[in-house]
Amino acid sequence: MDYSKLPITYQTIIPEEYIDVMGHMNVMWYTHLFDEAVYELWGLFGCGLDYHQRSGMGSFALEQHVRYLSEVRLGDHITVRSRALDRSEKTFHFMHFIIKDHHGELAATGEFVGLHVDMRTRRGAPFPQEVLEKLDALLEAHQKLDWDAPLCGVIGVR
Repeated sequence: MDYSKLPITYQTIIPEEYIDVMGHMNVMWYTHLFDEAVYELWGLFGCGLDYHQRSGMGSFALEQHVRYLSEVRLGDHITVRSRALDRSEKTFHFMHFIIKDHHGELAATGEFVGLHVDMRTRRGAPFPQEVLEKLDALLEAHQKLDWDAPLCGVIGVR
């Protein structure tokens, strides 16, 4: 799969504190890397941190599925790239791909469903129309990729 057409949503070098007694990155740090990438991905369609602070809206994670495919070790340079999959009026289905830069090897995938939330009520709320227009454009671009996303088949927009 050619991940280069997906937007880069996070990059880092794996520090010593991410490494566990097995000598590779502990599973909790995959969640951290995926979480860092969320802000950049959601920002692509107008729902980044500045939107949350300005609008009183936010996002909650509803579901996730992670696949660990190749060890991530101390000092590895990684890039997270992200793909939009589907949406409803309140939810967004997407994936992150952690790629080890030195070989272009896929280390992990994370598949997620997030909910757009009114932080005053802490309940799901429809995306604003201007956000949906940008999100739909991103979805359309990602649907034109020449490879299918490796979905778990269990989670998605309902």
